[in-house]
Amino acid sequence: MDKNGSAFSDSVDRMFETAAEILDLSPDLREKIRVCNESYTTRFGVRLKGRLHTFTGWRAVHSTHSKPVKGGIRFSSRSSLEEVETLAALMTYKCSLMGLPFGGAKGAVAIDPSEWDRADLERITRRFTQELSRHSFMSPAQNVPAPDMGTNETTMRWMQDEYSRLYPNEINADAVVTGKPLTSGGIEGRIEATGRGVQLAINECVKNPPPEQADRLPKTLEGARVIVQGFGNVGYHAAKSLVESNGSRIVAVLDRDGAITDDAGIDVDGLRQYMDRHGGVAGYPVGEFHDPDQAASVLQSDCDILIPAAGELTITEDIARNLRASLLVEAANGPVGYEADAILRSRNVTVLPDLFVNAGGVVVSYFEWVKNLSHMPFGLMQRRHHENVSNVLAKSLETMTGQPFPADAAAHFLSGPKEIDLVRSGLEEIMHSVYVQMMNQLVATPEIEDLRTAAYYIAVRRIADAYAAIGI
Repeated sequence: MDKNGSAFSDSVDRMFETAAEILDLSPDLREKIRVCNESYTTRFGVRLKGRLHTFTGWRAVHSTHSKPVKGGIRFSSRSSLEEVETLAALMTYKCSLMGLPFGGAKGAVAIDPSEWDRADLERITRRFTQELSRHSFMSPAQNVPAPDMGTNETTMRWMQDEYSRLYPNEINADAVVTGKPLTSGGIEGRIEATGRGVQLAINECVKNPPPEQADRLPKTLEGARVIVQGFGNVGYHAAKSLVESNGSRIVAVLDRDGAITDDAGIDVDGLRQYMDRHGGVAGYPVGEFHDPDQAASVLQSDCDILIPAAGELTITEDIARNLRASLLVEAANGPVGYEADAILRSRNVTVLPDLFVNAGGVVVSYFEWVKNLSHMPFGLMQRRHHENVSNVLAKSLETMTGQPFPADAAAHFLSGPKEIDLVRSGLEEIMHSVYVQMMNQLVATPEIEDLRTAAYYIAVRRIADAYAAIGI
């Protein structure tokens, strides 16, 4: 059993139990909600470069209180069944909190994708898809994967295509996975969604902070000093959104091979392009480089906001004791363990929990899934009507006032909403409404001490209610 995986599982279980205790759920109902419903392990063979390789993969379904179940597929040599089951539980709680009609699932293949070329990865992915489909662990109505660590929209396209070959008469085959390329039934804004959701979560917290921590948090995000741990898709888009939308300053970026610090503010796009070419931050010509063994000291350096976007349990108890950030934002799944969380709470550090913060990806995946089931692009039916109505209104105002419609407002006001506009608007609305629910629960329930417990409380209560409605 993987030691880190066990600690991660134990941490999530203890957070769940805290909420379940406040809800006063019976022990038998707690156990039903807590455990993973079913897990599938497959050891499948793929012939690559003249040799037969055997790979291990998993798909875990945590809860089917709502269907289909939803959750990513990751390619990681460190994956294990316990990790997959724990991540599936987090997906259940996350979807419940966000009000999405999904149960939680997760999947993984135990490989390091950097060790295989594109053609090999395609064959591995297609064989894994065959195994999942054959045992009903992939279906638009039952089990819908998405990208995760080590996978991307290309991986999802291979899975979608293989499923379509296996089930040629399935009219909703496009909806079998989300996070696809736009040319294959994807949706605009999906790649940026999780990172953009991180930025929206931070916005909500700064505008409406928890009462007891309001004095410690930044009053504005303009010029706020931000440290980002993990500069993959989520970390990059979170940083980019904070810089472009809020004028924040990224003062440190940590990745696998070290860290870059620059108090003047790191060029987010410049660093991302450098990493794409060189595979890491080492050698980046601007700012100061720090070796990986200095990562803890960088995380503990002075800043307003820390965004762990790397992996599970990266914020250790030692780091938590010396953290100087006033706001920690969990862009990754489970970066703060139960004990570290207690330390941060005792130090009055605000923690925005992963159930909420990184839900942007599954929210926009929901939009994509609905788009695929409707077989109609978002905005098709209303865009031209919106433009016509807006133009009539603008001309009426010009006639009434004798003045031309302001040119700086015309481009936005007179154009109908595109798909990306609707996706971003929908994501912002859900992030706002859920944050308000968490804050209201925090204020209304004396036993709830922090936003994480508020998030679990709301999520677990809804799952319990769903089970009660069907007589469980």
